[in-house]
Amino acid sequence: MIDIGSTIKISYRALKVNKMRSILTSLGMIIGVSAVIIMLAVGAGASQKISEQISSMGSNLLMIMPGSTTSGGMRMGMGSKPTLTVNDSEAIKDECPSVYDVAPIVSGTGQIVFGNQNWSTQITGSTPNMLDIREWGLSSGRIFGNEDVKNATKVCILGQTVVANLFGDLDPIGKIIRIKGIPFKVIGTLSPKGQSMNGQDQDDAIFVPLTTAQKKLFGMEFPGQVRIIMVKAVNSDSLDAAEEETTALLRERHRIAPKQDDDFSVRNLTQMMETARQSSHIMTMLLGSIASVSLLVGGIGIMNIMLVSVTERTKEIGIRMAIGAKTWDIRLQFLVEALILSLAGGITGILVGIFGANIISAIADLPVIISPAAIILSFGFSGFVGIFFGFYPAYKASLLSPIDALRYE
Repeated sequence: MIDIGSTIKISYRALKVNKMRSILTSLGMIIGVSAVIIMLAVGAGASQKISEQISSMGSNLLMIMPGSTTSGGMRMGMGSKPTLTVNDSEAIKDECPSVYDVAPIVSGTGQIVFGNQNWSTQITGSTPNMLDIREWGLSSGRIFGNEDVKNATKVCILGQTVVANLFGDLDPIGKIIRIKGIPFKVIGTLSPKGQSMNGQDQDDAIFVPLTTAQKKLFGMEFPGQVRIIMVKAVNSDSLDAAEEETTALLRERHRIAPKQDDDFSVRNLTQMMETARQSSHIMTMLLGSIASVSLLVGGIGIMNIMLVSVTERTKEIGIRMAIGAKTWDIRLQFLVEALILSLAGGITGILVGIFGANIISAIADLPVIISPAAIILSFGFSGFVGIFFGFYPAYKASLLSPIDALRYE
């Protein structure tokens, strides 16, 4: 019967004799495991950040933009030709079964002044349901209503960045600010949203009633013109149907012939953001795979050192066999030595990896997520590498002839 406890003690003593060599042998595993932990932590943090940005944009969204125009042979780009109207948005909501809600938008930048403070920000004119479509809540106050849109009331809702830069610690509700020189009453503030997918600060924004923006802030080429129509599908399964229905309806309303190009563009924001999340996930797996190569290098290092150890301890092996050690006893001893080296390196690598991930997070201001699954996987894989690469040296040691081993110099 094999005495596991004695085997472990013998293996530990053998490794202790050459402390420096054992430490250097484990170094490959330490680097490999720590690299895997750091890469997976950074990748998972990036994926979570993208998921948060996706959630901040809202769900099941389509964005309809005006078409492009050509002048003197030059194509001016998407959005340069005003083709969308409030009536288009109302028709989409009424006639497209897969559409849950819509919000027409008129936007631009402008200077905002309060007292001796001023700030340039994004000004968005829309309907009250815009915040519901964007899944954006209020921090204080109220949202403008349909009556405000009907009467082009000069009221506004501020994002947190605008509040911080104009009011500081003051309560903005009820205060009068000037937007492009026109007085507006602040009736609400928005909850924090953070950055969008392209890095834009979503809280650096002001919302006003749609008609107020059309008539008093931005010059429109024709009545009812809007620059964007935001569409929310009934659910994620209805996105494709909503896109098809919206496209067909707008082509019909704009009298576009079958072979003519659309004078608008429909963009599936949710699909674009999901693609970004999938790309981030693939990048995380790629980084983890690259880092795991160093684990294999560490395993090869263990195998090389164990082969050297077998050669150096040939006489010891012969003596053990001569006094009754079985083939499996010798094999198990060297396997245990390899396993101790790899697991010791794995545990140290996990600690180094956790510390390194936190250092990267602090220096680069990046989120990191160290999951228990990544730690367990790294530890288990380090043990597997030790057994796998330690088997051949152990097998070679167990096949030595006792007589030849005792004669070895």
